Amino acid sequence: MKTLLRSMLVLTVAAAAGSAQQWEFGGAGGGGFLNSVPVSGGVGSATAGFQTGAALGGYIGYSQYKHIGGELRYAYLQSNLRLKSGGSEATFAGMSHVIHYDVIFKSTRNSGKVQLFAAAGGGMKVFRGTGKEAAYQPLSQFGYFTKTQTMKPMASVGAGVKFALTRKVFVRTEFRDYITAFPKEIITPPAGVKYGTLLHDFVPMVGLGFEM
Repeated sequence: MKTLLRSMLVLTVAAAAGSAQQWEFGGAGGGGFLNSVPVSGGVGSATAGFQTGAALGGYIGYSQYKHIGGELRYAYLQSNLRLKSGGSEATFAGMSHVIHYDVIFKSTRNSGKVQLFAAAGGGMKVFRGTGKEAAYQPLSQFGYFTKTQTMKPMASVGAGVKFALTRKVFVRTEFRDYITAFPKEIITPPAGVKYGTLLHDFVPMVGLGFEM
């Protein structure tokens, strides 16, 4: 994780070197809303996934050109594990970390007050089950919660709006979709049971940014 962070920071600095840059940094908070995947092959129907949770993050970015820049981002996402079947639900404490680099596509600011942007990139997402394992778990016919962690490659797409408060300070609202393979290492299907493939983590955030 530390090696990946250092490598992405070096790439950011290298890409920015040699021309006039506008740097910015900031932080934001919001929530993570994850989809559930279907569970097949067991007795009855069920879904596996994660509960909604808080999201906190920060970034450092630069503008290399008028409409194109880049950002190195980190976010902490609180998201408990969940199995659901009919009216029954089993949960297990969990969280995740994401680190990624995005290319930013920006509009020209309208009178210096508002700027639209879109983002696309990739990185890694670390899922962690942090609850207490027990000999008996409800809905274990559909899956097992594990106190472990796994790392998955991640695609990142998003869009947002920046509202200038002063020449160097702005409010930033944005929406991200973090896309990974479903982490079967922490919600493990029993023999003969299969899970859906893709997990989407929809993350709206609001925060403050500062230009340098």
